[in-house]
Amino acid sequence: MKALLPILAALTLAGSLAGSDDDCPQSPAAHATASPSARKGSAFYCNRLALTPQVRKRHFEELGPKLRSLRKSVRELKNGYEFEFSGDTVTYQLLTEWAIQERLCCPFFDISLRLEPEGGPLWLRLSGRQGTKEFIKVDAASWVAQ
Repeated sequence: MKALLPILAALTLAGSLAGSDDDCPQSPAAHATASPSARKGSAFYCNRLALTPQVRKRHFEELGPKLRSLRKSVRELKNGYEFEFSGDTVTYQLLTEWAIQERLCCPFFDISLRLEPEGGPLWLRLSGRQGTKEFIKVDAASWVAQ
């Protein structure tokens, strides 16, 4: 039992360091709606500790809110969502930075960025296996709200 105490303490500390974010639950238990068949691969939860404290702060407190404010529209897909943004260079750079970080903390996402021709919009696609769309709907509601 004494050998387990340091492990439990470390897990508790890790959870408290992670903080909370409405768009990203902290444990598999936080997303109980995923069916057992949907759990083939990484679990449907955000591992905020996959990001350094500095990157975590930028990702959740700066990039996420900024990108949500720049979002022009949302398209519902069979297995996720697409988000429309202006095709300008600054927005593209913000989205690529966000996407690289997001894939570290939420590895179950299939993340795609697509620039339409002739100066058209930029699309961020978040999709994945069964259960991904439901995860986004529940745990990233501020992204899908019109």
